[in-house]
Amino acid sequence: MKHKKANKGKHLTLEDRHYVENALNQRFTLKAIADRLEKDSTTISKEIRRNRIKSRRNKQTDVTSCDNRRTCTKKHICSETCNHLCKKCPTLNCLRVCPTFAPIKCQTLLRFPHVCNGCERSIMCRVEKHYYRAKVADANYQDLLKSSREGIDITPQELSKLDGLISPLVLKGQSLAHIFANHRKEITCSERTLYNYFDQNLFTARNIDLPRKVRYKPRKKSLGQTKKSQTHRLGRTYDDFKAFIESNPQTPVIEMDTLYGRKGGKVLLTLFFRNCSLMTAFLMESCTQECVKEVIDQLYDELGEDVFKNSFPVILTDNGSELKSPESIEFDDKGLERTKVFFCDPMSSYQKPHIEKNHEYLRYILPKGKTFKALTQEKVTLAMNHINSTARASLNGTTPFKLAQLLLNASLLDKLSLIEIPADEVHLKPALLKK
Repeated sequence: MKHKKANKGKHLTLEDRHYVENALNQRFTLKAIADRLEKDSTTISKEIRRNRIKSRRNKQTDVTSCDNRRTCTKKHICSETCNHLCKKCPTLNCLRVCPTFAPIKCQTLLRFPHVCNGCERSIMCRVEKHYYRAKVADANYQDLLKSSREGIDITPQELSKLDGLISPLVLKGQSLAHIFANHRKEITCSERTLYNYFDQNLFTARNIDLPRKVRYKPRKKSLGQTKKSQTHRLGRTYDDFKAFIESNPQTPVIEMDTLYGRKGGKVLLTLFFRNCSLMTAFLMESCTQECVKEVIDQLYDELGEDVFKNSFPVILTDNGSELKSPESIEFDDKGLERTKVFFCDPMSSYQKPHIEKNHEYLRYILPKGKTFKALTQEKVTLAMNHINSTARASLNGTTPFKLAQLLLNASLLDKLSLIEIPADEVHLKPALLKK
């Protein structure tokens, strides 16, 4: 009973309906099906009766499915000259002609299971048959779910009364927010619903009469969206990240992201060290999982196992398609773990704000929309050296490079060719890469 209460209000899924169909075919009891799905028995019973479909065995079903067929001796229904029994006539439809026609009532259809699934007599039975099919039932459910949300949930009388209140005030130039604030008790719906009614032209006043409505374009809605697989996030969500950091508070965190030039061209993979605000960038030929893996593998080989593990213990990134192969980043070619990858929540770039903010410095040198076609890794490293040599107010006037010298492995800076640029020589304009 506890399970049923916990599952109360949850709709049946396609998988549940497939189970119901298979269970009916195997002649399971109603209680067994309900207990397996953790639903009330009446829910399963209503589901079957509501979505069963008719299926006739042959065209003569109507002729022979009369409850009086065994004792019937009627003749001459269609013609006085015909001496054959009407029940044996191949052309006569007793259902439409005979006044005493009484359809057979199958007890299987009147009570559970309500359908002919799993019935041993269905082959010889001439009664109109009903079957439960999971795909048909789920399609009916989806149609009902969609149609139940269409139209407006208000009577014509209520709409007329609401129109009499809203339209005169709107035509005076009042906004819906103003009207709603002053007539909250008289208006039986939300402010958002009022805007929907205006969009559907249900009021005498129109959208054009609203003070600010016509200034905004309607938001575009993407059609046919489907839920994408999120298996790469299992055990790597932002909540998992917070739990890991809470258990390991001294672990350095590296934020990872990609920076685009023009679509379809070269891309930068950026890595930001939270503890010192140092950022590095690596040029990739395209924005793919293979290119990301190639950069990480190259870093791993150049730095060595110990330096890489100490420098990149935890990587926090977003949900870009090029980053959705965390195993290729976390493990080396021998299958040994070299780092841990976690993902921000979808549409939550604020969860890795440092690298997003630091991209502004890159945009000073590589303006948005400009192609990266002429870039080389040497030019990218040069740009990063100038950026990392820029003093930050958030670091009390020091530079990320000076802080990195204290907190990061010295060999990491050397092997990545990261050097400090004198303060007066720091250049953060596109001209830097044209020299």
